[in-house]
Amino acid sequence: MSATWDSGDAPDPVVITPLGWVLVLLRGGALIILISICLMILLLVRLIERPLYGMRRPVTPFITQFVCRNAFRILGITFSTSGQLMQERGAVVANHVSWLDIFSLNARKRIYFVSKSEVANWPGIGWLARATGTVFIDRDRKQAKAQTELFENRLRVGHKLLFFPEGTSTDGLRVLPFKSTLFAAFFSDHLRDFLYVQPVSVIYFAPPGEPARFYGWWGDMEFGGHLLKTLAQPRQGSVELIYHIPVKVADFADRKALAVYCETAVRAGLESALPGPEEPR
Repeated sequence: MSATWDSGDAPDPVVITPLGWVLVLLRGGALIILISICLMILLLVRLIERPLYGMRRPVTPFITQFVCRNAFRILGITFSTSGQLMQERGAVVANHVSWLDIFSLNARKRIYFVSKSEVANWPGIGWLARATGTVFIDRDRKQAKAQTELFENRLRVGHKLLFFPEGTSTDGLRVLPFKSTLFAAFFSDHLRDFLYVQPVSVIYFAPPGEPARFYGWWGDMEFGGHLLKTLAQPRQGSVELIYHIPVKVADFADRKALAVYCETAVRAGLESALPGPEEPR
């Protein structure tokens, strides 16, 4: 299990005004309605999609994408992207900032998250993750071969798998070293010759007047408190995704070289977009 990253400073306190509570009810209610209706549609479509296409999902990912795009509209968070989406079969790797990454990375690109197996048993979230095709992995090395076969099967049918190589979320102001062990499966004999990897920088800009780490979710921060803070914010900030040039796994000597390349690209994107310490926003 990866250690959870923590800041040396205490998290910012969650203070919700009367207006904020009104926004919590309005935005929260709208999100619940959006997710509930679309989840029911997704499950119904999947009843037809599964027997016809098996692991392939030609329709349901568009429903997930619709939910994520409109979630940002409900929250009032501006969403933008730059760079070209990868057309080759392969995986996507990104820095990890918040639970909002689920919406961010699904909003433009139809992807499937790779998550630790424990998430499958989380109330509510685990069910949603399974419904949307999340790949669950066990950290046990004894399962490495079986998991590589699972990745191969999903990648060969055209699924884009999303990994967070940092292994934990941060305050959004830094990129932690990428764990090269997560890249090992890419170098199997059945994957490396056709697999591409696209690094993506996920960058959050705080609302006016709020700390730069406003959207970051890390350490022992409670999900409920962070969710309420986000829903209650009157003037929201924005999120930007930078899609870097995809690279072929076979062009790298080993997993460590590929991990370093992806980490460097993601960090450069973050540093180029975030204002310096003396640049006003």
